[in-house]
Amino acid sequence: MEHFENDLHHGSALKVNNGIEQPPSLNPKARQQFKNLRKHLYPIEIYVDGILNGDKTLLGQAITLIESQLPLHQEMAQKIIEKCLPHSGLSIRIGITGVPGVGKSTFIDSFGMFLVSQNRKLAVLAIDPSSERSGGSILGDKTRMLELATNENAFIRPSPSSGELGGVARKTRETIILCEAAGFDTIFIETVGVGQSETAVHSMVDFFLLLMLSGAGDELQGIKRGIMEMADALVITKSDGSNVEKARLAKIEYQNALHLFPLPPSEWKPETLLCSALEKSGISEIWEIILRYIKHTQENGYFSHKRSEQSKYWMHQTINESLKNHFYLEESRKNQILYLEKLVEKGEISSFQAANQLLEEYFISK
Repeated sequence: MEHFENDLHHGSALKVNNGIEQPPSLNPKARQQFKNLRKHLYPIEIYVDGILNGDKTLLGQAITLIESQLPLHQEMAQKIIEKCLPHSGLSIRIGITGVPGVGKSTFIDSFGMFLVSQNRKLAVLAIDPSSERSGGSILGDKTRMLELATNENAFIRPSPSSGELGGVARKTRETIILCEAAGFDTIFIETVGVGQSETAVHSMVDFFLLLMLSGAGDELQGIKRGIMEMADALVITKSDGSNVEKARLAKIEYQNALHLFPLPPSEWKPETLLCSALEKSGISEIWEIILRYIKHTQENGYFSHKRSEQSKYWMHQTINESLKNHFYLEESRKNQILYLEKLVEKGEISSFQAANQLLEEYFISK
């Protein structure tokens, strides 16, 4: 039986009038553009012109080509990098790392907003840890950098570390070149955390910033001396509220620890500062130290020397990576690797014998 209230001809009070027609959630033209992007690649010149004109969409697509494993994408990426290279090198590159829970993303959000307020253009390359089991990555940095993510003078690019040692590799180095060509004069590289990744980051930045928490005794035991030796400045975060006094004590302990290290090649004495990302305190002082460091190293010639050494380092890293990829990607070798793996598992052959056999066959075939 049909209910009276469902019969619209009876003028029920429950009748729903036609409202204003709502626009689609995505502009039809934009929707078509996204479909085209999934199907087609632009000519090299389109990417290069877009990057040089500061087009963040094309910049992001070009970075995707860098990160892709497809040979066609890699070939295109290298051509784009080659054309952008003459327009790069004019930024200040800053590496940012810290112990888990130190608040790297919150700090970057506050520090980044300060820089864009100074009319600087900031690119944040945030390296997310990939799962060792699935290879997946959360890529959630944009959700933790709420203000910066919506600022037109900022560009945030989260990239999965893909299980690579250190979480960063050649792809991040090449991404820096594109960001600089796009007009970003300040580059942040946020690392996965305190570990071996810092060595890779240190080899591609001008200034290395180490974020630490108060309670210095415990942290000093848990952090590698080599990482502290790499730091050009050490910042005690969350220096607010009831934590202020602890932060001041931690600053003294860290500063005393830094004095035990020999003077680095830059001849720069690392400094320790207090900072509260929530209260925006200590942010401008950090930037002043970075500018003083850049001036100091430019005057004594270390700035250009370090960049030259970094370029040579990444040349050798690229060779190593290319050889490794070529070795493992050849189909003819995959079955041989699986066969020798089984022999190693059974203990019928040592790991070193198996490796030497594979390498000998590889070099003979070349």
